Amino acid sequence: MKDTEFFEAALGLTEPWRVEEIKMDLGSGTVEVIIECKAGTMWAEEGERLHIHSWEEREWRHLDTMQLATRLRAKVPRVKYADGSTQMVKVPWAGERSRWTLAFEALAVTVLRNARSATQAAEFLSLDWSSVQTIMKRAVERGLLRRSLEGIKHVSLDEKSFGKGQDYISVMSEPGGKRVLEVVAGRRQADAEKLLETLPEDQCARIEAVAMDMSAAYEAATRKILPKSEVVFDRFHISALMGKAVDEVRRKEHRRLMESGDDTLKNSKYLWLFHPDNLKDEHLLRFEELAELNLLTVEAYYHRLMLLEFWEQPDEKHALEYFEKWFTSAANCTLEPVARTARTLKEKLFGLLSWFKHRITNASAEALNGRIQAIKANARGFRSFENYRTTILFHLGKLDLMPA
Repeated sequence: MKDTEFFEAALGLTEPWRVEEIKMDLGSGTVEVIIECKAGTMWAEEGERLHIHSWEEREWRHLDTMQLATRLRAKVPRVKYADGSTQMVKVPWAGERSRWTLAFEALAVTVLRNARSATQAAEFLSLDWSSVQTIMKRAVERGLLRRSLEGIKHVSLDEKSFGKGQDYISVMSEPGGKRVLEVVAGRRQADAEKLLETLPEDQCARIEAVAMDMSAAYEAATRKILPKSEVVFDRFHISALMGKAVDEVRRKEHRRLMESGDDTLKNSKYLWLFHPDNLKDEHLLRFEELAELNLLTVEAYYHRLMLLEFWEQPDEKHALEYFEKWFTSAANCTLEPVARTARTLKEKLFGLLSWFKHRITNASAEALNGRIQAIKANARGFRSFENYRTTILFHLGKLDLMPA
């Protein structure tokens, strides 16, 4: 078999394409495969005969041949349409507007999936960082075009820090599916609206509920873009909100006690963060000792434990009855942080009760946030939001990224 025949077979070339020449340079460690288009080839589209307007020489990076860096080079015809517009014909070995063959892009996608960062992948592939980012972007664009959102009834909205200071992104994900659906810059209502508008119009009508923290911006955006969907406030966020109220009471009481030389609550912050069943033995012993004392912190913690029972109710009806009893006790106690939190939850009660119908949380969104943070750390941060979005969707979108 001739070398030209070998490369034609390896590249899967058929008429009108053929390998004209192979140029090997052992000194530079390169192989150049010259491909030509058969003279007199007729081009047509939808029954319309297209005339060749011009020829354009193009070059593509291909998989290495042995240890030799391999490139394909060809003059590609640009055809002219009846309306006067022109377009380069598609070549079988590479995607549109690509500088790499399909086989090389497939290799790059595999390497990127397994590398710690784009920089590490670039080094392995002997590419610059910009080229690797472009390949990643092309893969994400392919994946989004192929993706089906059919069957999704719930989505989650959450925020994540982006740069320094108050730079944030908003992330929409699939509860339980552990995949990111889309990312936009910012966390304002307009940003959240833009995020929800990325859902196909027919899919919007099928979204039954949206899980979120108690963000007024996210809630307002959901009401506007998905008016038929219910808002479900994340139960873990609500528990954390009560935890902050308990900690506020503890800190105030601790300062008061220390002024009189009483260090009873010293180094006890950890004890009030968890349910007693989740404390280690040495911490549980001290917790039980403190629980026997007449402390305001203990009273606040009691209200937090009682709120946890709200989520154990069998249905929405029983949950409403339980909340009303809890609210009466918490809102009328002398502990302002607890009473204040109780009033806030009362105002948002609809979003708490909707959990019993849909039973979705932002737990998977929080898990994804951890993985997003790892991506950010491995890349040592991102200067461009678009690159950040592309990297998140590449690794966490569960997209079909491979070239056809």
